[in-house]
Amino acid sequence: MAEDKCSSCNQKSEDCAPDKCGVETLSANTKSKIKKVIAIMSGKGGVGKSAVTGLVAVGLSRAGYKVGIMDADITGPSIPKMFGISGKRPDQDAEMLYPVATGGGIKVMSINLLLESEDQPVIWRGPIIAGVVKQFWTEVAWGELDYLLVDMPPGTGDVPLTVMQSLPLNGVIIVTSPQELANMVVRKAVNMAGKMNVPIYGFVENMSYLRCPDCGKEINIFGESHAGALAADMGLRLLEKLPVDPVLAELCDAGRVEQYELPVFKGLDQLLTPDSKRN
Repeated sequence: MAEDKCSSCNQKSEDCAPDKCGVETLSANTKSKIKKVIAIMSGKGGVGKSAVTGLVAVGLSRAGYKVGIMDADITGPSIPKMFGISGKRPDQDAEMLYPVATGGGIKVMSINLLLESEDQPVIWRGPIIAGVVKQFWTEVAWGELDYLLVDMPPGTGDVPLTVMQSLPLNGVIIVTSPQELANMVVRKAVNMAGKMNVPIYGFVENMSYLRCPDCGKEINIFGESHAGALAADMGLRLLEKLPVDPVLAELCDAGRVEQYELPVFKGLDQLLTPDSKRN
């Protein structure tokens, strides 16, 4: 009878746990001192995960923290565009790449900063993409950061698996939208984090409503919010319900997300203090 082995790492099944699976957590390089690593993920695309990543970064930066963003969405990077740094190139020496700083001092590393043009496609297979994400951790000199936010691609594939297994994650923030379909898929991301033994800080419901500019009424253009039910069902904390905001969309398109003046994740800096310990 054939021995039952893990299809990923070839260990005996009883010796392999999903959060390990033959993979060791990568150590930070000598030019990086990062207090907390937080991934922003979703079960599907189109829910505004990168926008949420940008807003969390801006909110923490305004609160006085040193913040970096690792754009791990290798095939669909949007962080440089949002922060207006698309045309800039990272400095480098014989050993390290150095992230590009935004106007507000947020450090960013993205594949789009290394390509000849921002619309050049990345046509790579999963293992190569996962390898680039590892390099963004081991070969980028992040310096001293209170928070490194990892903007992950949608789904539960190679990159989310690599981030959860190889990076010293302190936790994840899940992003969803009001549609029941989105909530159904986000449960996959929640269950993946559970299997990988990665704590979940909570979730953000993006595009929750549109506020009428004339009367102030909240219009549920994507249907009624399921945030309360999702929080109760999954035992998660609802961090924020974000509206559809044309001003935010315009600022992101113009590369000026750091100029967004409305309240950004009130109290989130208190929730994610650098001194708190991983569960």
